[in-house]
Amino acid sequence: MSLIGTWMQSVAQAWLVLKLTNSSLMLGVVSFAGFMPIVLVALFAGVVVDHVDRRRLILAAQTLLMLSAFALSALTWTGVVRVEHVIILAALNGFVSSFDMPGRQAFVVEMVGREDLPNAISMNSMIFNGARMLGPAVAGLLIAIIGVAGCFFLNGLSFLAVIWSLLQMDIPRREARKIGTEMMRQVRAGLSYVWHHRPTLWLLALVAINSGFAVQYTVLIPLFARDLLHSGARGYGFLMAAQGLGAVLSAIVMNSRSSAPRALRQNLVFGLFCTAVAIAAFGMSHLMWLSLVAQMFIGAGLMNHMVTTNTMLQLFVSDELRGRVMSIYTLSFIGTAPIGSLGVGFVGEHLGPRIAVMMCGCFGLFCAILLLTRLGLIAQAQEERESLMFSS
Repeated sequence: MSLIGTWMQSVAQAWLVLKLTNSSLMLGVVSFAGFMPIVLVALFAGVVVDHVDRRRLILAAQTLLMLSAFALSALTWTGVVRVEHVIILAALNGFVSSFDMPGRQAFVVEMVGREDLPNAISMNSMIFNGARMLGPAVAGLLIAIIGVAGCFFLNGLSFLAVIWSLLQMDIPRREARKIGTEMMRQVRAGLSYVWHHRPTLWLLALVAINSGFAVQYTVLIPLFARDLLHSGARGYGFLMAAQGLGAVLSAIVMNSRSSAPRALRQNLVFGLFCTAVAIAAFGMSHLMWLSLVAQMFIGAGLMNHMVTTNTMLQLFVSDELRGRVMSIYTLSFIGTAPIGSLGVGFVGEHLGPRIAVMMCGCFGLFCAILLLTRLGLIAQAQEERESLMFSS
């Protein structure tokens, strides 16, 4: 319920910015504002995640995000909202999310244990993308009925579901440890692990390039829906929902497949090549049905890439470093996004949205080819991990 509300707000917020400014560059600026705080805070947030009770941390973060949604709803409902307000609240949400996202990623293993971790991550992503399928479609319809302010208000209410769920969990409380004056040493420990464990480093580098530059084509989807496909807010909602549908279908297939090391590597290769080709197809499409199909394949590709990467990282890392590594993972898929979103917005404004999206597809193809050159290194690390687990 909460994630459906979050996707509703994401669609409504982009539509509000387009209505207020009529500028693809400002769409990029708002996206930049949401991502930049995560870039600045994520590494330190990982240390906090490793030292506090993660459930209480997530509760605090969800409460703050709820209040932010209500604030944006009130500003919009009263008619005083300006793009500056949207930028400020986007930055606040980004700051809170820098603690919330690695906290939730690391919390999964506390709920299910290492044995069920791959399926749990896949199920979690299926829920996330199921919401991505429903939320934008509902938002596209509700914008015409209750307006963007109503979407923001419903998102605020939806946070009550996740807050209630967290309070109802029967999980032993994790003892908080003092961070003291060792914050920078703790950060360096996480960075040192990533730097010296080369498979982890390359997995994170691929996430950074793909998410930061290839996937930022989404900044321009409102423009495609309104000006190139002539489908309005409803069409925008369905375009975003199609990506979620593709991801959900892909997650179902992944859950039925083996989680053996070779299958995980195959998921990575398929995910990156599928995403790149589908982004290019979306950029060239002049037909709504073809754009919807391309969005479905993009969702399927992203699901394979991101879920498999997340699973590999969590299987490689030890428990004491998990929060820091997941914060670096968060930084990887969001850290380059401020540059990518501004770049896509700038190119879309000056050279046209289709050229900007085709450039995103080229970045995706570069990632896929780079992965092929590093598969042997990843396979070796998987074998070493399997041997270690067998011996213990």
